[in-house]
Amino acid sequence: MNKIRAIAIDDEPLALDIIKDYSDKIESLELEQTFETAIEALKYMKDNCVDLIITDIQMPDLNGIDFLKILNKEPFVIFTTAYDKYAIQGYEFKTMDYLLKPFGFDQFYKAINKILEMYQDRHVIAEHPVKESANNFFFVKSEHKIVKIKTDSVLYIEGLKDYLKIVTKEGHILTLMSFRNILELLPQKQFFRVHRSFIVSMNSIDCIEKNRIRIDDKYIPIGDTYKEEFFQQIHV
Repeated sequence: MNKIRAIAIDDEPLALDIIKDYSDKIESLELEQTFETAIEALKYMKDNCVDLIITDIQMPDLNGIDFLKILNKEPFVIFTTAYDKYAIQGYEFKTMDYLLKPFGFDQFYKAINKILEMYQDRHVIAEHPVKESANNFFFVKSEHKIVKIKTDSVLYIEGLKDYLKIVTKEGHILTLMSFRNILELLPQKQFFRVHRSFIVSMNSIDCIEKNRIRIDDKYIPIGDTYKEEFFQQIHV
């Protein structure tokens, strides 16, 4: 499994110590560097790629929000701050979570898990190339049965907490499965994840209106994290 490469920024050394301690307990997370100023982090990022920035907001010289505006390419972001007034502004970015100080390990771990799921979905095709089935079908477990689903019948897939709802032309099927696992079963050219909670069949899209997709009577949002890759996929 690829580890998430992260940096942390906070003008309080104690806060950085806590983040480092929490990070050391998560095997899938590699905290590569910590910085007490955003300016130091900028210098580091000129020569190094990171997947995740864990940053305070209110800092001297350059605050966390202005720091993100400078970046040419924005990684995933977790804001850590003692001031909840920044929450709404923070979500203008690709913010996966907003942790209000003081936060515990359970909150930190939950935030990292959100990012890990999305990170793995992005890399699953590269790491596990999908071999398209000549039969154009796949199997999933649903309740006490194993159900065969024709690939061409799938309209979209929606995440419902621990379950996936596979919506087909005939109806829908609930299965206890992750997005990562379902993507391994689907032809990569036909299906695309457009939101944290949705995968769509490219063949089933009726139209795209601003930042949402219409499939039959269902409107599916296009998440900011997936928008650029999706429009590249459809050559727009």
